[in-house]
Amino acid sequence: MLVLVSYGLVLTGVVLGVFGAVRGGSLFIAAGTAGIALKSRDFRRIEFYIPLALAIALFVLAIALPRGR
Repeated sequence: MLVLVSYGLVLTGVVLGVFGAVRGGSLFIAAGTAGIALKSRDFRRIEFYIPLALAIALFVLAIALPRGR
């Protein structure tokens, strides 16, 4: 169930990004990526830490983006 919700969030983020809401799209993609990473947390290897670090970095970047309008 978590994976389906995560993929939905990523898809929503991509659609928002295509239509110009880059900050919102980035936040949705970051949340979806974090959900996918949390699904693989049982591995405790690079399959968990790299996607989670990317999700956190994308979230921080989306918050730090200036409004481009």
